[in-house]
This record gives sequence, C-alpha cells and structure tokens, in this order.
Amino acid sequence: MNTADKTQALADNLAINPLKATDLLQAFGLIGVWAIMFAETGLLVGFFLPGDTLLFLAGFAAAGGVPGVTLSLPGVLIGAPLCAILGAQLGHLLGARYGQRIFDRPDSRFFKKENVDRAEHYFNKFGPAKAVVLARFVPIVRTFLNPVAGVLEMPARTFFVWNVVGGVSWTWGITLLGYGLAAQVKALVGDHLDAYLVGVVVMLALIAGIPVFLEIGRNIRARRAKKQARTNDA
Repeated sequence: MNTADKTQALADNLAINPLKATDLLQAFGLIGVWAIMFAETGLLVGFFLPGDTLLFLAGFAAAGGVPGVTLSLPGVLIGAPLCAILGAQLGHLLGARYGQRIFDRPDSRFFKKENVDRAEHYFNKFGPAKAVVLARFVPIVRTFLNPVAGVLEMPARTFFVWNVVGGVSWTWGITLLGYGLAAQVKALVGDHLDAYLVGVVVMLALIAGIPVFLEIGRNIRARRAKKQARTNDA
C-alpha cells in the first residue's frame, strides 16, 4: 500500500459515524463490537453508542449480510457478553467507590442528570436483580444503571450474578436474532442479503426506539400529574 492509499484509508476511518453501526462494523470489525460492548456498559460517555443495532448487525454480518464485513459468530457470542459483563462490573465498581460524587456534576453535552434519574427509577421500580437484567435492553439506562447500583450499595456478588444473566441474555439474544433473520432471508433470496440491509437497519431503529418512546411517554405523564397536583393544591 502506497502513501496515498494509506492516507485515504486513515481518512476513511476518521470519517466514520460513531452512531452508525454499519460504519463501526466496517471500520473495526469484531474488535469494535467488543470495545463498544465494554464502553456502552462501563463508561458513562458511552451511552450514545448503538449497542442493540450493533449486536443485531453483528449477527447479520456473521451470516454474510453486511458488505465488506466478515465476522465469526463464535467470536461475537464469546467476546460480546464478556466485554459487556466486564464493562458493567467497572460501572458498578465506580459507583460503589466514588458514590454520589460521580453524579454530582452540572449537565453537559455528554452528561444529563435525567439519565441518572431514569436508571434509578428502573432500580427502584423493578428491584435490584430484575433491574440489572432488564436495563440491558433499554438504551441509555443500561449505561447508567450499573454505577447507580453501586451508589445504592447493591452487593457486588449479587450484582455480578445478575450482570452475567443480563449480559448473556442481551448479547446472545439480539445477536442470534440477527443471525437467524439473515439465515431466513438468505434461504429466500440467496446470497443477496446486502440488498435488504437498509430495511433491516430501519426496522432495528424502530424497535430500539420503543423503550425510549415508552420512557418519554412515562415522563410526560409524570409531568402532567405533578402539574395537576400543583394546580389542585393551589
């Protein structure tokens, strides 16, 4: 590869959209899947990463459905849950060690107090064990619930058990769903899976947005209830 080709390759990598799962897969492959599983569940700044879509497309890619991407299904099924579990353990450790201080900061572009409140709502509503598992399937909440569990002093051993259950259920479930869909489509259309990739991504975006829309609806109803209560008190 000459200098011009190397420069172009570097420019292409720098031009990727971190919110677009197909870009991440094409640029970083299996290592990118592992890294994002860790970052989204272990680092507060990783809440914006497209974990659900990435897992689904990783399964789709393992069946040969994403142009320019070749992934090992065993590599995804082993590495993704491991990294997701380790990331969540880091989040819990940070919450337990630094406590409320990690959340006592003003809102910024990458930190919103309302995200912490949403995670705490899930923790209190469902209880520690169920919340750790269910949060895996809710964008943003899965990032913030782990340190919240640490702040609220969920025992490390109990957290670890349910973290493993949630991490494996989430990563395997969504990856195998993508792989299974790709296999079904492949049986119908042969090796032209990539022609259906755009439709798959749109479908994923709609499905991934369901928990977010439900949460927005809950927040709207809660605000209306508080407003009505203030009106009645007046």
